Amino acid sequence: MPPASSRTPLIDMVKAMACIAIVWHHLAFYGPMSDIAYPLAPVLMAWLYDHGRVAVQVFLVVAGYLAAHSLAPEGVARFSHWGGAVGKRFVRLAVPYAAALLLTVAVSALVRPWMDHPSVPAAPTFTQLVANTLLLQDLVGEEALSAGVWYVAIDLQLFALSALIWSAARLIPGTHIWWFNVSLGQGLVVAATAASLWVFNRMPWLDAWAVYFFGAYGLGMLSFWAVQAVRAQGWVALMLLLGGVALVIDYRSRILVALLTSLGLVWALRSPWLRNWQGVRPLVLLGQMSYSVFLVHFAVCLLVNAVVSTLWNASPALNALGMLVAFVLSLAMGRLLYWGVERRVPTWRTALRWQCGLIGAGLLLAVPVQWV
Repeated sequence: MPPASSRTPLIDMVKAMACIAIVWHHLAFYGPMSDIAYPLAPVLMAWLYDHGRVAVQVFLVVAGYLAAHSLAPEGVARFSHWGGAVGKRFVRLAVPYAAALLLTVAVSALVRPWMDHPSVPAAPTFTQLVANTLLLQDLVGEEALSAGVWYVAIDLQLFALSALIWSAARLIPGTHIWWFNVSLGQGLVVAATAASLWVFNRMPWLDAWAVYFFGAYGLGMLSFWAVQAVRAQGWVALMLLLGGVALVIDYRSRILVALLTSLGLVWALRSPWLRNWQGVRPLVLLGQMSYSVFLVHFAVCLLVNAVVSTLWNASPALNALGMLVAFVLSLAMGRLLYWGVERRVPTWRTALRWQCGLIGAGLLLAVPVQWV
């Protein structure tokens, strides 16, 4: 049975490739550089525009895998209090998130006067800033301050829902009894995964809530237990059943990607040579800082878009080069955010004070905003 680990080079590489796909999806989706460069590679641009976002499913599966390792690696909750576990998760997510939002608000204010394009966020209102800071923007009907930040809010919801499931399982009498080598908590996760894959994920109006995405997240959790099991056949059969029925009921490419990713993790991490492989170092390093790159890349791409499309708005080649420059700068800024903020959170109290400072600075930068 392979040792449990939340940090392996292979997982970091998977996160890195998903991160690259998301950054290029947003480069294709948010012009105007992509609009100008489109004639050079119309098929590639169209694919990135339409299908690049499916890489989010990879993040969801990996997040579920890591959540299982954190919350219940042996099928029983190992945290003491729901609020404490969720609070730690919020702090970890929200500190670099607040820093990235601050940069996005500043860049948006800088380019707004001279770049008239739908990709430029409007001047934020006070309620919008507060909702985004608390990761509630989609739930209260406020616009997001940056591209892709909806995922951070969903990640927190998914973690909170998972922790709630494990807390409920612990309160029900008989949770120490195992049926078919599956604990009650694991059974509840399987049921929630089925409900999401078969029902909730087919309701687009629920896409601001965790239940819409729990299918991919739950498959990731199941993949962790499959990796740790003495025999993985039962878990793999269950994953195939959940995903296969979902695809028969309503084929969705995102669910297929989630299913293949979860099965791929099981196969790779149960293979000794792949599990012990140190990977391709640049991809491993990118995977480690992928969250920071994900957070900061929109601000970088927005600034490069403004400069390149304004100076060379008739040159497809230079705008394509500008997209490449934006990608490289996104990696560089992500590295700065990773080392300067994400890794420097010694305690949740320090993190909360730091977050409040970033929010205050963001409000100052947002003046003049449309106060509501």
